[in-house]
Amino acid sequence: MASAGTSTRNDRYTADPSVLTALRSPRILTREVLAGLVVAMALIPEAISFSIIAGVDPRVGLFSSFVMAVSIAFLGGRPAMITAATGAVALVIAPVMRDYGMDYFIATVILAGIFQVALGVLGVAKLMRFIPRSVMVGFVNSLAILIFVAQVPNLLGVPWLVYPLVAVGIIIMVVMPRMTKVIPAPLVAIVLITVAVVVMGLSVPNVGGQGELPRSLPELFVPNVPLTWETFAIIAPFSIAMALVGLLESLMTAKLVDDITDTHSHKTRESIGQGISNVLSGIFGGMGGCAMIGQTMINVKASGARTRISTFLAGVFLLILVLVLGDIVAIIPMAALVAVMIMVSVATFDWHSIRPSTLKRMPVGETIVMVATVVVVVLTHNLAIGVLVGVIAAMIIFARRVAHFATVTRAIDPEANVPTVNYTVSGELFFASSNDLTTQFEYADDPDRVVIDMSDSHIWDASTVAALDAIATKYERHGKRVVIERMNEASSRMHSRLAGKLGGESSGASH
Repeated sequence: MASAGTSTRNDRYTADPSVLTALRSPRILTREVLAGLVVAMALIPEAISFSIIAGVDPRVGLFSSFVMAVSIAFLGGRPAMITAATGAVALVIAPVMRDYGMDYFIATVILAGIFQVALGVLGVAKLMRFIPRSVMVGFVNSLAILIFVAQVPNLLGVPWLVYPLVAVGIIIMVVMPRMTKVIPAPLVAIVLITVAVVVMGLSVPNVGGQGELPRSLPELFVPNVPLTWETFAIIAPFSIAMALVGLLESLMTAKLVDDITDTHSHKTRESIGQGISNVLSGIFGGMGGCAMIGQTMINVKASGARTRISTFLAGVFLLILVLVLGDIVAIIPMAALVAVMIMVSVATFDWHSIRPSTLKRMPVGETIVMVATVVVVVLTHNLAIGVLVGVIAAMIIFARRVAHFATVTRAIDPEANVPTVNYTVSGELFFASSNDLTTQFEYADDPDRVVIDMSDSHIWDASTVAALDAIATKYERHGKRVVIERMNEASSRMHSRLAGKLGGESSGASH
């Protein structure tokens, strides 16, 4: 039993506030309900846009968003995170729709969900610990930029009235929280701007102009594809790509919400939940998706939601809005939603990371990793590629930095009966730091007996063992004997297992 001063592992994942707490508190419940409504409004134009990117009917993206939001509310490991149809997933699987049609498209989504469940069971979520802070900052900043860039088409070639409407929406969202936080500022902005446009009879782009809203409930969709290896070979590469992109975005977004709310999320449960949600989305004719950073920030940061209730209601309200209140939703000005997303973009960006004082204190390598992540994401519009490049850049910079920590010191032993030189190797020895190891010994000038003291070092890989083999071999050519001593237990085991067996000349060194 855990003592009063300690917490069990499961306590880390206990939601605060819990769903039951929210249901008992009118204040919290009101906040969650209104947050879900705001998110649902913001989801509609996004889902329609992503459907167009994927080359499918708008109802495919809308139904996918409904199914995924509702299902992840029960299955996911990160309360208050919004999962729905996304642009990253749409870009990955769009070629399937274009080249093979709807049946193969849905089969790809279902298979991607199965792959995500498998990856979740295998513990892929644990790899999140290897993503450095500089990559996370780059991820957040690039998302903010992409959210803002996505609004630009709605600000070009539009009536001039759009600009003051957007400005008014931003002002409302800046001022409103200072007066009250009972009602989410984005919802107030959307309602007031919509009322103003309708009352004044202004002609500006609205949600209805983005695409036709569905009029019926989603239906089961069984893809009519042959269950053969040929089919698998066609859809598997796209399914794997979708699974990886979706999991990466979802887990990165979950980590971001963890930081904002100072809580923990169950990443493995989230991975499996994302997979099941994608399978359900495909079964109901949806295009799949993953966590949505923009809508999640609206839910968590702008609206203050913290529980699964907001996620669930975002899906429910989405369906109600498009089926029951479709005619009303259609008249919401895009200017109101653009204002909301611009504010989300500003709130998401880590402004502290680009302050001159921060850049001056931050190691150059950290800044390079952050900038590389941002540049690649913005250029490719693919978060997975950007994060991968950032992680690789961080690994290279780390390896270069650690490589210089390995040192070799030389001292002649004047008290030895036989002329002896002692070398002390210090530091972490791996492929980067051990490459120059062989150049730090004086093979020709050293006496006949050479002692290499490894007590201050650790052998991490075969490259280091090969380097020690090479050192011993060079001394043997000069007729000298090498003794390698005082290795720690792990290093000794690796050296004993690999020494003289790596394809080069056998080592005559003893230890």
